[in-house]
Amino acid sequence: MRPKHPARFAACVFALAGPLFLAPAAASCPERERTVRFGFYAHFAPVSYSAARDPAADGFHDHRGYEADLLTALETMEGANLSFARRGIAAWDGIWLLPAGPDYDMTGGGIAALDSRTRNAAGDRAVVFAAGHIRFRQSLLVRAEDRRRLTGYRALDRTVRVGVLAGTTGEARLLELTGLADAAGLLAAGVRIDTPRGAVTADGGAGYRIAAAGASPALEGRLRLHPASAAMPRAVYLPDETALFDALRAGRIDAVAQGDIGNRYAARRSGGALAVSAVDARTEVGGFALDLSDAPLAACLEGLIAWLTDEGRIGYGAWLEDPSVFLRRARLWPGRQG
Repeated sequence: MRPKHPARFAACVFALAGPLFLAPAAASCPERERTVRFGFYAHFAPVSYSAARDPAADGFHDHRGYEADLLTALETMEGANLSFARRGIAAWDGIWLLPAGPDYDMTGGGIAALDSRTRNAAGDRAVVFAAGHIRFRQSLLVRAEDRRRLTGYRALDRTVRVGVLAGTTGEARLLELTGLADAAGLLAAGVRIDTPRGAVTADGGAGYRIAAAGASPALEGRLRLHPASAAMPRAVYLPDETALFDALRAGRIDAVAQGDIGNRYAARRSGGALAVSAVDARTEVGGFALDLSDAPLAACLEGLIAWLTDEGRIGYGAWLEDPSVFLRRARLWPGRQG
């Protein structure tokens, strides 16, 4: 197992407010071939998903989607000296912190690169992001017949059940936009939360907080949020994207709150049964998470991805039309610079 030495590389951490892409520098990329232990979220089609949904199935570690093709193109770039040993991860919450542990060097799966997600439970910086390879906005997916009724976040009241995945920016943004929580993630006083240990009621204080980087211990394993007023919706927690979409089609929930890429993909595949009814104004930037000690590798990846995406001009939309676009771009790579 690779030892972790975060303090040694603290000066290498990148400010997320800085440039999205860094120029490829020879000093940043490995001098010898390196196999990066990469964990990918297995349930976010078409960005990152597994060939088999069941973690016990042979195909569970077969990586598919946009990020899979991007990494495959990286492996073909002469002088990059990178290969990725890929393993599927079924659980989303906290996936970005796994590289700070012993089992993974890097994780991905449509992870919004937030400064709050670079810190562990103690508040210490533990990971760094190689950010900028995908952009998305939060949205609502509804049944087609509800599109005129559920026109946006303001139309969500206590009669509406919204499906969410815990620990996502989709969850955090839904709570903020509907008043279930404030911008800091503090749940409104009176919101009732069903948990495996019983129901608790938020008092508006710090003990009842849900943010994209984590939640208060009392809310671990949350199952449902019940609104404090008639103007707020109910939130229903399900384990993954497939469960969310199944519940929506079956009428067990009325909307799914998540990134527009996944929702638009589901709508296209539904044959007209589902539709995107609202898209948030705020843009999020996705990235790969690495241990703090791997900040030089993060710089290498940002530079190589900048090349593959032509400084962001070739992105998810181009890949959706032609999944071979990154491999073709990789063939034009002039090799190690310097």
